[in-house]
Amino acid sequence: QVQLVESGGGLVQPGGSLKLSCVASADSIFAVKAYHSMAWYRQIPGKQRELVAGFFGGTTDYADSVKGRFSVSRDGARNTMYLQMNDLGPEDTAVYYCNFIAGNMAEYWGRGTQVTVSG
Repeated sequence: QVQLVESGGGLVQPGGSLKLSCVASADSIFAVKAYHSMAWYRQIPGKQRELVAGFFGGTTDYADSVKGRFSVSRDGARNTMYLQMNDLGPEDTAVYYCNFIAGNMAEYWGRGTQVTVSG
């Protein structure tokens, strides 16, 4: 069982930045055979959850809407994934979720962190 805990959300003005963190309870979460993918998703009320950015095997992937503004990174020693979000706009307002799919394809979700861009 892997627990994921997101943090770093909050209220920011348009054009501002935030950095989200997702800490996994398991050790060596990014070991080659231990994981399939780890990614950030977001969801606006009434809409489907959508991929923002993440690690899929040995590659990274970004939604077109965030390319050039968001950057995903990870720290294997801390079992942590980050999402640096720059030049935020109202359209980025959502609950951001961390997702992890293990090597055996078991899937886990965090509880989410709210990002609100307003002002």
